[in-house]
Amino acid sequence: MGLSAYAPAALAGGLYFSERGVRPLGRGGAFTAGADDLGAIWHNPAGIYDAGSSLLLDASLMLYETDYQREALVEQSNPNSKEPVARYLRTYPQVTGTSALLPLPTLAGSYKVHRRVVLAAGALAPYGAITSFPEKIDGEPAPQRYSLITLDGSALVLAGLWGAFAPTDEWRFGLGVDALLGKFVATTMFGACLPDRFFCAPEQPDWDALVQLSAGPLFAPSGNAGVQWIPHERWRLGASFHLPLWVRAPATFTARLPVAPVFETAYQEGEDAHVAFELPWRLGLGVQWRPLDALRVELAGQYEGWSIHDAIRITPENAKLRGLVGLPDPYPLSPQSIPRGFQDSVAVRLGGEHDLELWSQKWQVRAGASFESSAVPPEYLSALTVDVPKLTLGLGLGWTRGGLRLDAVYAHIFGFDVAVDPQEAQIPMLNPVQANQPPAGHYVNGGDYGAHADVVGLGVSYQFAGPEA
Repeated sequence: MGLSAYAPAALAGGLYFSERGVRPLGRGGAFTAGADDLGAIWHNPAGIYDAGSSLLLDASLMLYETDYQREALVEQSNPNSKEPVARYLRTYPQVTGTSALLPLPTLAGSYKVHRRVVLAAGALAPYGAITSFPEKIDGEPAPQRYSLITLDGSALVLAGLWGAFAPTDEWRFGLGVDALLGKFVATTMFGACLPDRFFCAPEQPDWDALVQLSAGPLFAPSGNAGVQWIPHERWRLGASFHLPLWVRAPATFTARLPVAPVFETAYQEGEDAHVAFELPWRLGLGVQWRPLDALRVELAGQYEGWSIHDAIRITPENAKLRGLVGLPDPYPLSPQSIPRGFQDSVAVRLGGEHDLELWSQKWQVRAGASFESSAVPPEYLSALTVDVPKLTLGLGLGWTRGGLRLDAVYAHIFGFDVAVDPQEAQIPMLNPVQANQPPAGHYVNGGDYGAHADVVGLGVSYQFAGPEA
């Protein structure tokens, strides 16, 4: 079912490019043990207890950019025997993808229903990139078109309910249920060379079809839990765990069929399909130290089980091609399982926060850094899922008066370049017409990848009553 196979892949690989939250990101994302406001709904729900009765609203802009220069092994074959007669490496023009400037918000509220119990509700947007690439470069089809043209129209939010309980002053426990909601829209190209290499080339533009897929409404249920232990006023330890997201969603797609003569009388009938895949579980650990009353420093680590995302399963429900010369009419599009080959990733974060009093005002200065490995092995990296190893440096500033706190953050994410050997590339060009296909796949993700981003954000919170009240 090649018409829709890539859109869910972008949802998986591009869901998180940065750690989230204005105050936590100012600490480099080190906010597991020290989570003590409503940002805890994402980082560690046990910290909701310290939020008491409060409100939180923040939003960030991610200025994301990725560069890709494709390399491909071009092979000429004998059309009768299919034996290769020539092979050479082709380097394509570099393309740049950018993300739409959309606010990435957090909105949450909590209420202290008992001296030892706090309940919360909230919604947040993942810090992911809604990337767009050009469709053409210098009048020629863009080299990344078989992976992605644009994700414009996508909108995702994680919403849920949480509770935190502190049986003693030393312990906090948190538990929540949440769900990924929204829709995912992707525009890309697929190839329809039929039969392959007999009277067309695999990437011949006349045989390209422009496809837009909209997956949704999405409803992927999940949940998280956390614990914090305060053995001493100077120390706080924390752990959190988020279950996987099980994505099962209806989808619709439309296709602009190729202009090649074979498709002159062809048309698409039916547009419904179903997609299924999993997103990772997440384990976080942290320890916070207060060497001074006004200074908090946290070392945190996170392990994400991305290896659960090994394939995308696409099942068409009524999709078929009609009037296609040389094939049965109607020609049904069969189910496919698209290999993803993701791997688990690890992040290490170090950050801190210092309280100051300047000009008779109370301030908090924050700084932090984190390193995260890539969830995508090089051979599975594509312009659609640019997840490279990255280093994040964050700076934050807060101002408080009474229960009111205003926050700001700036962070830069340095992505490390990754080169994909065309001989090892594993992302195939999709072709929904499976007639006379060659024994070896045609892979389209070789080349050099880079990515970076700047994040700026503002936030406001107000605490009506703390946990001790």
